[in-house]
Amino acid sequence: MGEQPMIEVRNLKKYFTTRRDFFGRPTAYLKAVDNVSFSIAKGETLGLVGESGCGKSTTGRTMIHLYQPTAGEVLLNGKVVDGKKDKKQLCREMQMIFQDPYASLNPRMMVGDIIGEPLAIHHLASASERTERIVSLLQMVGLNPEHANRFPHEFSGGQRQRIGIARALAVNPSFIICDEPISALDVSIQAQVVNLLEDLQDKLGLTYLFIAHDLAMVKHISSRVAVMYLGKIIELATADELYRHPQHPYTQALLSAIPIPDPDVMANRQRIHLTGDVVSLGNSSVGCAFRTRCHCAMPLCSEMEPVLLDGGAKHMVACHLVQKK
Repeated sequence: MGEQPMIEVRNLKKYFTTRRDFFGRPTAYLKAVDNVSFSIAKGETLGLVGESGCGKSTTGRTMIHLYQPTAGEVLLNGKVVDGKKDKKQLCREMQMIFQDPYASLNPRMMVGDIIGEPLAIHHLASASERTERIVSLLQMVGLNPEHANRFPHEFSGGQRQRIGIARALAVNPSFIICDEPISALDVSIQAQVVNLLEDLQDKLGLTYLFIAHDLAMVKHISSRVAVMYLGKIIELATADELYRHPQHPYTQALLSAIPIPDPDVMANRQRIHLTGDVVSLGNSSVGCAFRTRCHCAMPLCSEMEPVLLDGGAKHMVACHLVQKK
């Protein structure tokens, strides 16, 4: 038997009510996350990619119970996470780095208070020890001790994201959800933040779920990559395997859009353009959600939803075309 994964997500669902009847009962839903399952080993980084609106961030927020799951469960070291009963313990073990480094920081609090607040809430340091711990966290993320006495608006976007990382590390979590932590930053700063996350992972033994749009950066930081489309995971493999041999037509289209710093290769590469309408995420969707935009669609795709199955080399794919080969 293999080692038990640190994180297990089992049949996770998050539906948002879009319409109610006269008596206030839900009659229509938006299936933002629909029956998602995956696991993450200790010390691993799982990349989660897909178009805007596919449910990546909602998956992360539901895992950490910022959104209450509609169904399914999340296990941490084999124990079911209960966001209602164990909220405080959950925050000790699982933290989140948010996409917008300014909106996630309280503009009325100084940086030292922002980082020190989790220490006070969880009683992790006395008042005398707190200052020393704050300074240590600031230095850990590449900031100076005097930055503790400034407000968030006095920093650049990259520095604010470092403050957010320091706040997440304050409670010594074992698992961190990185919700597009570099998408709001300048290109020149993105690599610095990713390198910082990798250094912290090596130093502290952290486990990451890395949610992002930048497929090239995801390949750089991730051990495995999961591709999401309209609330479902449609492909999952190691980073090297997925980028070398993408099997799902949607993944192939995404990877064909990655710029390559070689004019000759770019000129000869065939870009896959997606056409057609996106299917509804409502109550009665049937078949493959990607069928209306897929150039390989078959009649079976409109009749039956494909299941995520191992296509070899631990390469999971949910596609009728691949599974028929």
